[in-house]
Amino acid sequence: MLASTPIQVAAALLFHDGKLLITQRRSDDHLPNLWEFPGGKVEPGETFEVCLAREIREELGIEISVGALVEDLTHTYPEKTVRLRFYNCRFISGEPRAIHCQAFKWVAREELSQYEFPAADAHLIDGLFSGALWESR
Repeated sequence: MLASTPIQVAAALLFHDGKLLITQRRSDDHLPNLWEFPGGKVEPGETFEVCLAREIREELGIEISVGALVEDLTHTYPEKTVRLRFYNCRFISGEPRAIHCQAFKWVAREELSQYEFPAADAHLIDGLFSGALWESR
């Protein structure tokens, strides 16, 4: 059996005032109602960075600057394979709104364990929870 071509996804680690922005997947999405780092699928001809700025604008109505790549991983679910690239991002302007997500929250590091994330995010969550990837502000 041939492995499926991974879906290319960009995701933001967006810190502001010492907290990290997470979003809740809509109930009709793949992996419904789980929490995730905002972002989305890379469109043809788009870089991961351009995709991420666009997705954050569409999902939350805010402007960000995309910084350094933090993690690049591939995860296979029973129904699809995703390649996730996580970037450190900076909040520039706007007031977040749940436009294309069910909800959003700014969370402190110690609050991360209260939210259920997709399996693909597990390694990154471990790094954030341990403080290894947490931006100190």
